[in-house]
Amino acid sequence: MTQKWLSIVGIGEDGLLGLSLAARALVDRAEILVGGDRHLSMLPLDDPRPKLLWESPISTTVAKIQHYRGQAVCVLASGDPLWYGIGVTLTRQIPIAEITIIPTSSAFSLACARLGWALAEVETLSLCGRPPALLNSYVYPSAKLLILSEGKQTPAIVADLLTQRGYGNSSMTVLEHLGGLQERLITGTANQWKATDSAVLNTIAVHCQPNPNTPILPRTSGLPDSAYSHDGQLTKREVRAMTLAALAPNPGELLWDIGAGCGSISIEWMRSHPRCRAVAIEKSRTSYIADNAIALGTPNLQIIAGTAPMALQDLPPPDAIFIGGGVTATGLWEVCWPALKPGGRLVANVVTIEGEQTLFQWYQAVGGTFTRITIQRAEPIGTFLGWRSLATITQWVVVKS
Repeated sequence: MTQKWLSIVGIGEDGLLGLSLAARALVDRAEILVGGDRHLSMLPLDDPRPKLLWESPISTTVAKIQHYRGQAVCVLASGDPLWYGIGVTLTRQIPIAEITIIPTSSAFSLACARLGWALAEVETLSLCGRPPALLNSYVYPSAKLLILSEGKQTPAIVADLLTQRGYGNSSMTVLEHLGGLQERLITGTANQWKATDSAVLNTIAVHCQPNPNTPILPRTSGLPDSAYSHDGQLTKREVRAMTLAALAPNPGELLWDIGAGCGSISIEWMRSHPRCRAVAIEKSRTSYIADNAIALGTPNLQIIAGTAPMALQDLPPPDAIFIGGGVTATGLWEVCWPALKPGGRLVANVVTIEGEQTLFQWYQAVGGTFTRITIQRAEPIGTFLGWRSLATITQWVVVKS
Protein backbone atom coordinates (compact mmCIF):
# COMPACT_ATOMS: atom_id res chain seq x y z
CA MET A 1 0.00 0.00 0.00
CA THR A 2 1.28 3.47 -0.92
CA GLN A 3 2.27 5.52 2.11
CA LYS A 4 0.29 8.69 2.70
CA TRP A 5 3.10 11.18 3.18
CA LEU A 6 1.20 14.39 2.34
CA SER A 7 -1.60 15.78 4.46
CA ILE A 8 -3.79 18.78 3.61
CA VAL A 9 -5.53 20.21 6.66
CA GLY A 10 -8.26 22.81 6.45
CA ILE A 11 -7.94 25.44 9.15
CA GLY A 12 -10.31 28.24 10.09
CA GLU A 13 -10.04 31.62 11.75
CA ASP A 14 -9.98 29.87 15.14
CA GLY A 15 -6.59 28.38 14.29
CA LEU A 16 -5.13 25.24 15.85
CA LEU A 17 -7.75 25.24 18.63
CA GLY A 18 -10.49 24.61 16.09
CA LEU A 19 -8.87 21.50 14.60
CA SER A 20 -10.21 18.02 15.23
CA LEU A 21 -7.99 15.53 17.04
CA ALA A 22 -7.17 13.79 13.76
CA ALA A 23 -6.26 17.05 12.02
CA ARG A 24 -4.16 18.22 14.96
CA ALA A 25 -2.29 14.89 14.96
CA LEU A 26 -1.33 15.37 11.30
CA VAL A 27 -0.05 18.88 12.02
CA ASP A 28 1.91 17.73 15.06
CA ARG A 29 3.64 14.81 13.32
CA ALA A 30 4.57 16.76 10.19
CA GLU A 31 8.25 17.21 9.42
CA ILE A 32 7.67 20.05 6.93
CA LEU A 33 4.81 22.58 7.06
CA VAL A 34 3.43 24.50 4.08
CA GLY A 35 1.02 27.44 3.93
CA GLY A 36 0.45 31.14 3.47
CA ASP A 37 1.58 33.81 5.91
CA ARG A 38 -1.79 33.72 7.68
CA HIS A 39 -1.75 29.94 8.12
CA LEU A 40 1.86 29.64 9.28
CA SER A 41 1.37 32.51 11.75
CA MET A 42 -1.12 30.31 13.61
CA LEU A 43 1.73 27.99 14.68
CA PRO A 44 3.65 28.60 17.91
CA LEU A 45 6.42 31.18 17.47
CA ASP A 46 9.03 28.69 18.65
CA ASP A 47 8.00 25.92 16.24
CA PRO A 48 11.39 24.77 14.86
CA ARG A 49 10.22 22.77 11.86
CA PRO A 50 11.05 23.80 8.25
CA LYS A 51 8.28 25.79 6.62
CA LEU A 52 7.45 26.50 2.98
CA LEU A 53 5.62 29.72 2.08
CA TRP A 54 3.59 29.71 -1.12
CA GLU A 55 5.49 31.34 -3.97
CA SER A 56 4.38 32.77 -7.31
CA PRO A 57 3.92 30.88 -9.52
CA ILE A 58 2.43 28.34 -7.16
CA SER A 59 3.90 25.51 -9.24
CA THR A 60 7.30 26.39 -7.77
CA THR A 61 6.15 25.44 -4.28
CA VAL A 62 4.29 22.37 -5.57
CA ALA A 63 7.58 21.14 -7.07
CA LYS A 64 9.30 21.65 -3.70
CA ILE A 65 6.55 19.66 -1.96
CA GLN A 66 7.04 16.80 -4.42
CA HIS A 67 10.76 16.88 -3.66
CA TYR A 68 9.91 15.93 -0.05
CA ARG A 69 7.94 12.83 -1.13
CA GLY A 70 8.33 10.19 1.59
CA GLN A 71 8.65 12.69 4.43
CA ALA A 72 5.67 13.86 6.46
CA VAL A 73 4.52 17.08 4.80
CA CYS A 74 1.46 19.01 6.03
CA VAL A 75 -0.20 21.76 4.03
CA LEU A 76 -2.35 24.19 5.99
CA ALA A 77 -5.23 25.49 3.87
CA SER A 78 -8.29 27.68 4.34
CA GLY A 79 -11.57 25.92 5.12
CA ASP A 80 -12.30 23.13 2.66
CA PRO A 81 -9.12 22.59 0.57
CA LEU A 82 -11.12 21.06 -2.29
CA TRP A 83 -13.55 23.97 -2.70
CA TYR A 84 -11.61 26.49 -4.83
CA GLY A 85 -8.63 25.58 -2.64
CA ILE A 86 -5.07 24.32 -2.87
CA GLY A 87 -6.27 20.73 -2.57
CA VAL A 88 -7.51 20.88 -6.16
CA THR A 89 -4.07 21.88 -7.44
CA LEU A 90 -2.21 19.28 -5.38
CA THR A 91 -4.48 16.35 -6.26
CA ARG A 92 -3.85 17.06 -9.95
CA GLN A 93 -0.12 16.64 -9.37
CA ILE A 94 0.06 13.98 -6.64
CA PRO A 95 -1.98 10.72 -6.48
CA ILE A 96 -4.76 10.78 -3.91
CA ALA A 97 -3.41 7.45 -2.61
CA GLU A 98 -0.51 9.47 -1.16
CA ILE A 99 -2.65 12.23 0.40
CA THR A 100 -4.79 12.63 3.50
CA ILE A 101 -7.27 15.53 3.36
CA ILE A 102 -9.17 16.80 6.38
CA PRO A 103 -11.42 19.80 5.63
CA THR A 104 -13.02 22.18 8.06
CA SER A 105 -16.05 24.40 7.49
CA SER A 106 -15.76 26.34 4.25
CA ALA A 107 -16.42 30.06 3.97
CA PHE A 108 -19.54 29.15 1.98
CA SER A 109 -20.91 26.92 4.76
CA LEU A 110 -20.20 29.54 7.40
CA ALA A 111 -21.77 32.30 5.29
CA CYS A 112 -24.95 30.27 4.81
CA ALA A 113 -25.08 29.63 8.55
CA ARG A 114 -24.96 33.39 9.21
CA LEU A 115 -27.53 34.27 6.54
CA GLY A 116 -29.88 31.32 6.88
CA TRP A 117 -29.40 30.36 3.22
CA ALA A 118 -29.65 26.79 1.96
CA LEU A 119 -26.23 26.03 0.50
CA ALA A 120 -27.76 23.67 -2.09
CA GLU A 121 -29.72 26.62 -3.52
CA VAL A 122 -26.75 28.99 -3.78
CA GLU A 123 -24.46 29.73 -6.75
CA THR A 124 -20.82 29.72 -5.66
CA LEU A 125 -17.77 31.14 -7.40
CA SER A 126 -14.31 32.45 -6.66
CA LEU A 127 -12.78 35.68 -7.93
CA CYS A 128 -9.36 34.83 -6.48
CA GLY A 129 -7.03 35.13 -9.43
CA ARG A 130 -10.01 35.09 -11.81
CA PRO A 131 -11.57 37.84 -13.97
CA PRO A 132 -14.44 39.65 -12.20
CA ALA A 133 -16.43 39.41 -15.45
CA LEU A 134 -17.08 35.74 -14.60
CA LEU A 135 -19.83 37.07 -12.37
CA ASN A 136 -21.87 38.12 -15.41
CA SER A 137 -22.87 34.55 -16.25
CA TYR A 138 -24.16 33.91 -12.70
CA VAL A 139 -26.49 36.91 -12.42
CA TYR A 140 -30.22 36.34 -12.80
CA PRO A 141 -33.34 37.46 -10.87
CA SER A 142 -33.48 36.18 -7.27
CA ALA A 143 -30.15 34.35 -7.59
CA LYS A 144 -28.24 33.94 -4.34
CA LEU A 145 -24.50 34.17 -4.91
CA LEU A 146 -21.57 33.47 -2.62
CA ILE A 147 -18.29 34.87 -3.89
CA LEU A 148 -14.79 34.31 -2.56
CA SER A 149 -13.03 37.68 -2.70
CA GLU A 150 -9.54 38.27 -3.97
CA GLY A 151 -9.09 41.11 -1.49
CA LYS A 152 -10.63 44.14 0.16
CA GLN A 153 -11.23 45.83 -3.20
CA THR A 154 -13.43 42.98 -4.53
CA PRO A 155 -16.76 44.04 -2.90
CA ALA A 156 -16.62 47.43 -4.65
CA ILE A 157 -15.80 45.73 -7.96
CA VAL A 158 -18.76 43.37 -7.54
CA ALA A 159 -21.09 46.25 -6.61
CA ASP A 160 -20.03 48.23 -9.68
CA LEU A 161 -20.45 45.24 -11.98
CA LEU A 162 -23.94 44.51 -10.65
CA THR A 163 -24.94 48.16 -11.07
CA GLN A 164 -23.70 48.21 -14.66
CA ARG A 165 -25.69 45.05 -15.41
CA GLY A 166 -28.90 46.67 -14.16
CA TYR A 167 -28.86 44.78 -10.86
CA GLY A 168 -28.03 47.75 -8.66
CA ASN A 169 -30.96 46.93 -6.34
CA SER A 170 -29.26 43.69 -5.30
CA SER A 171 -28.54 43.33 -1.59
CA MET A 172 -24.94 42.63 -0.62
CA THR A 173 -23.37 41.33 2.58
CA VAL A 174 -19.62 41.21 3.07
CA LEU A 175 -18.66 38.60 5.68
CA GLU A 176 -15.20 39.08 7.17
CA HIS A 177 -13.03 36.68 9.19
CA LEU A 178 -15.79 34.10 9.45
CA GLY A 179 -15.46 31.90 12.53
CA GLY A 180 -12.90 34.16 14.21
CA LEU A 181 -12.81 36.78 16.91
CA GLN A 182 -12.76 39.56 14.28
CA GLU A 183 -15.87 38.33 12.46
CA ARG A 184 -17.92 41.19 10.99
CA LEU A 185 -20.81 41.57 8.55
CA ILE A 186 -21.30 44.67 6.35
CA THR A 187 -24.61 45.03 4.51
CA GLY A 188 -25.92 47.33 1.78
CA THR A 189 -27.11 47.44 -1.82
CA ALA A 190 -24.93 47.36 -4.89
CA ASN A 191 -25.88 50.82 -6.17
CA GLN A 192 -25.35 52.37 -2.71
CA TRP A 193 -22.17 50.51 -1.78
CA LYS A 194 -19.83 52.82 0.13
CA ALA A 195 -17.76 50.52 2.35
CA THR A 196 -14.04 50.94 1.68
CA ASP A 197 -12.60 49.38 4.83
CA SER A 198 -13.32 45.73 4.08
CA ALA A 199 -10.88 43.17 5.45
CA VAL A 200 -8.59 41.40 3.00
CA LEU A 201 -10.18 38.09 3.99
CA ASN A 202 -13.85 38.31 3.06
CA THR A 203 -16.70 36.51 1.36
CA ILE A 204 -19.46 38.34 -0.52
CA ALA A 205 -23.11 37.30 -0.45
CA VAL A 206 -25.40 38.74 -3.12
CA HIS A 207 -29.16 38.41 -3.49
CA CYS A 208 -29.72 39.49 -7.10
CA GLN A 209 -32.57 41.90 -7.77
CA PRO A 210 -32.89 43.52 -11.21
CA ASN A 211 -33.90 47.13 -11.62
CA PRO A 212 -37.21 47.80 -13.41
CA ASN A 213 -36.92 47.30 -17.19
CA THR A 214 -33.54 45.53 -16.95
CA PRO A 215 -33.25 43.01 -19.83
CA ILE A 216 -33.22 39.50 -18.41
CA LEU A 217 -30.88 37.10 -20.19
CA PRO A 218 -31.91 33.42 -20.07
CA ARG A 219 -29.57 30.68 -18.91
CA THR A 220 -30.40 28.64 -22.01
CA SER A 221 -28.96 29.03 -25.51
CA GLY A 222 -30.50 31.47 -27.96
CA LEU A 223 -29.78 34.81 -26.29
CA PRO A 224 -31.40 37.83 -27.95
CA ASP A 225 -29.35 39.21 -30.85
CA SER A 226 -29.32 42.53 -28.99
CA ALA A 227 -27.16 40.94 -26.25
CA TYR A 228 -24.20 41.01 -28.64
CA SER A 229 -22.02 43.72 -30.11
CA HIS A 230 -21.60 42.89 -33.79
CA ASP A 231 -21.18 44.23 -37.31
CA GLY A 232 -23.91 42.05 -38.83
CA GLN A 233 -21.84 38.85 -38.85
CA LEU A 234 -23.85 37.18 -36.11
CA THR A 235 -25.50 33.77 -36.04
CA LYS A 236 -29.12 34.74 -35.50
CA ARG A 237 -30.93 33.74 -32.35
CA GLU A 238 -33.09 30.97 -33.81
CA VAL A 239 -30.22 29.40 -35.75
CA ARG A 240 -27.94 29.75 -32.73
CA ALA A 241 -30.36 27.81 -30.52
CA MET A 242 -30.60 25.00 -33.08
CA THR A 243 -26.83 24.95 -33.53
CA LEU A 244 -26.15 24.69 -29.78
CA ALA A 245 -28.71 21.89 -29.55
CA ALA A 246 -26.80 20.00 -32.25
CA LEU A 247 -23.42 20.67 -30.62
CA ALA A 248 -24.84 19.30 -27.33
CA PRO A 249 -22.34 20.73 -24.81
CA ASN A 250 -21.48 18.71 -21.71
CA PRO A 251 -19.62 20.01 -18.64
CA GLY A 252 -15.87 20.17 -19.14
CA GLU A 253 -15.95 19.74 -22.92
CA LEU A 254 -13.93 21.79 -25.42
CA LEU A 255 -15.35 23.46 -28.53
CA TRP A 256 -13.50 24.69 -31.60
CA ASP A 257 -15.53 27.60 -33.02
CA ILE A 258 -14.12 28.11 -36.52
CA GLY A 259 -15.05 31.34 -38.28
CA ALA A 260 -16.44 32.57 -34.97
CA GLY A 261 -17.78 35.91 -36.23
CA CYS A 262 -18.68 37.83 -33.07
CA GLY A 263 -18.31 34.77 -30.84
CA SER A 264 -21.94 33.96 -30.10
CA ILE A 265 -21.66 30.17 -30.49
CA SER A 266 -18.58 29.74 -28.32
CA ILE A 267 -19.94 32.17 -25.70
CA GLU A 268 -23.23 30.32 -25.36
CA TRP A 269 -21.37 27.00 -25.33
CA MET A 270 -19.39 28.26 -22.31
CA ARG A 271 -22.48 29.73 -20.63
CA SER A 272 -24.08 26.28 -20.65
CA HIS A 273 -21.80 25.21 -17.79
CA PRO A 274 -18.93 26.91 -15.90
CA ARG A 275 -16.52 24.11 -16.85
CA CYS A 276 -17.20 24.22 -20.59
CA ARG A 277 -14.26 25.57 -22.62
CA ALA A 278 -14.04 27.03 -26.10
CA VAL A 279 -11.55 28.37 -28.62
CA ALA A 280 -12.84 31.01 -31.04
CA ILE A 281 -10.89 31.24 -34.32
CA GLU A 282 -11.65 34.43 -36.23
CA LYS A 283 -9.66 36.55 -38.66
CA SER A 284 -11.05 40.05 -38.24
CA ARG A 285 -13.66 40.40 -35.47
CA THR A 286 -11.66 39.48 -32.39
CA SER A 287 -12.44 42.79 -30.65
CA TYR A 288 -16.17 42.03 -30.86
CA ILE A 289 -15.56 38.54 -29.47
CA ALA A 290 -13.54 39.90 -26.53
CA ASP A 291 -16.18 42.53 -25.68
CA ASN A 292 -19.02 40.00 -25.86
CA ALA A 293 -17.13 37.42 -23.80
CA ILE A 294 -16.63 39.92 -20.98
CA ALA A 295 -20.18 41.26 -21.09
CA LEU A 296 -21.75 37.79 -21.06
CA GLY A 297 -19.57 36.23 -18.38
CA THR A 298 -17.12 34.08 -20.36
CA PRO A 299 -13.85 36.06 -20.09
CA ASN A 300 -11.81 32.83 -20.26
CA LEU A 301 -12.85 32.23 -23.87
CA GLN A 302 -9.63 31.64 -25.83
CA ILE A 303 -9.52 33.86 -28.91
CA ILE A 304 -7.18 33.14 -31.81
CA ALA A 305 -6.79 35.77 -34.53
CA GLY A 306 -6.28 33.81 -37.73
CA THR A 307 -7.84 31.50 -40.27
CA ALA A 308 -8.32 27.76 -40.30
CA PRO A 309 -6.73 25.35 -40.84
CA MET A 310 -3.42 27.09 -40.03
CA ALA A 311 -4.77 28.57 -36.77
CA LEU A 312 -5.76 25.11 -35.53
CA GLN A 313 -2.21 23.86 -35.16
CA ASP A 314 -1.26 22.68 -31.67
CA LEU A 315 -4.76 23.12 -30.21
CA PRO A 316 -5.94 20.40 -27.79
CA PRO A 317 -8.36 17.86 -29.34
CA PRO A 318 -11.95 19.13 -29.26
CA ASP A 319 -15.12 17.41 -28.11
CA ALA A 320 -17.11 19.40 -30.65
CA ILE A 321 -16.40 21.58 -33.68
CA PHE A 322 -18.57 24.30 -35.14
CA ILE A 323 -17.73 25.71 -38.56
CA GLY A 324 -19.61 28.93 -39.14
CA GLY A 325 -17.32 30.37 -41.79
CA GLY A 326 -14.57 29.28 -44.13
CA VAL A 327 -15.94 25.80 -44.75
CA THR A 328 -14.42 25.72 -48.26
CA ALA A 329 -10.87 26.43 -47.00
CA THR A 330 -8.37 23.95 -48.42
CA GLY A 331 -7.29 21.33 -45.91
CA LEU A 332 -9.88 22.20 -43.26
CA TRP A 333 -11.50 18.77 -43.22
CA GLU A 334 -8.12 17.02 -43.12
CA VAL A 335 -7.31 18.84 -39.86
CA CYS A 336 -10.72 18.88 -38.16
CA TRP A 337 -11.91 15.31 -38.55
CA PRO A 338 -8.76 13.54 -37.26
CA ALA A 339 -8.56 15.98 -34.32
CA LEU A 340 -12.18 15.45 -33.21
CA LYS A 341 -12.46 13.00 -30.32
CA PRO A 342 -14.51 9.79 -30.72
CA GLY A 343 -18.12 10.62 -29.91
CA GLY A 344 -17.45 14.24 -30.83
CA ARG A 345 -19.91 16.36 -32.79
CA LEU A 346 -19.14 18.41 -35.88
CA VAL A 347 -21.71 20.99 -36.94
CA ALA A 348 -21.32 23.22 -40.00
CA ASN A 349 -23.64 26.01 -41.21
CA VAL A 350 -23.40 27.36 -44.76
CA VAL A 351 -25.41 29.76 -46.93
CA THR A 352 -23.74 29.23 -50.33
CA ILE A 353 -24.01 26.55 -53.01
CA GLU A 354 -20.24 26.10 -52.88
CA GLY A 355 -20.47 25.50 -49.15
CA GLU A 356 -23.21 22.91 -49.68
CA GLN A 357 -21.05 21.13 -52.25
CA THR A 358 -18.20 20.91 -49.77
CA LEU A 359 -20.46 19.59 -47.01
CA PHE A 360 -21.89 16.97 -49.38
CA GLN A 361 -18.37 15.71 -50.09
CA TRP A 362 -17.79 15.35 -46.35
CA TYR A 363 -21.17 13.65 -46.00
CA GLN A 364 -20.19 11.08 -48.62
CA ALA A 365 -17.10 10.28 -46.55
CA VAL A 366 -18.60 9.92 -43.06
CA GLY A 367 -22.39 10.31 -43.24
CA GLY A 368 -24.34 12.63 -40.98
CA THR A 369 -27.61 14.54 -41.43
CA PHE A 370 -28.63 17.66 -43.34
CA THR A 371 -31.19 20.22 -42.19
CA ARG A 372 -32.30 23.34 -44.05
CA ILE A 373 -33.20 26.18 -41.70
CA THR A 374 -35.46 28.96 -42.96
CA ILE A 375 -36.44 31.74 -40.55
CA GLN A 376 -39.00 34.44 -41.22
CA ARG A 377 -39.56 37.41 -38.95
CA ALA A 378 -42.51 39.77 -39.00
CA GLU A 379 -41.33 43.32 -39.73
CA PRO A 380 -43.11 46.57 -40.56
CA ILE A 381 -44.05 47.19 -44.19
CA GLY A 382 -45.45 50.70 -44.10
CA THR A 383 -48.26 50.62 -41.57
CA PHE A 384 -48.60 46.83 -41.82
CA LEU A 385 -46.59 43.77 -40.81
CA GLY A 386 -45.08 41.40 -43.34
CA TRP A 387 -42.78 38.41 -43.31
CA ARG A 388 -39.11 39.00 -44.06
CA SER A 389 -36.93 35.95 -44.64
CA LEU A 390 -33.44 35.61 -43.23
CA ALA A 391 -30.77 33.88 -45.27
CA THR A 392 -31.52 30.16 -45.55
CA ILE A 393 -29.01 28.01 -43.64
CA THR A 394 -27.92 24.51 -44.61
CA GLN A 395 -26.75 22.68 -41.49
CA TRP A 396 -24.78 19.47 -41.51
CA VAL A 397 -24.34 17.45 -38.29
CA VAL A 398 -22.19 14.37 -37.82
CA VAL A 399 -21.09 12.40 -34.76
CA LYS A 400 -17.70 10.71 -34.95
CA SER A 401 -17.94 7.01 -34.12
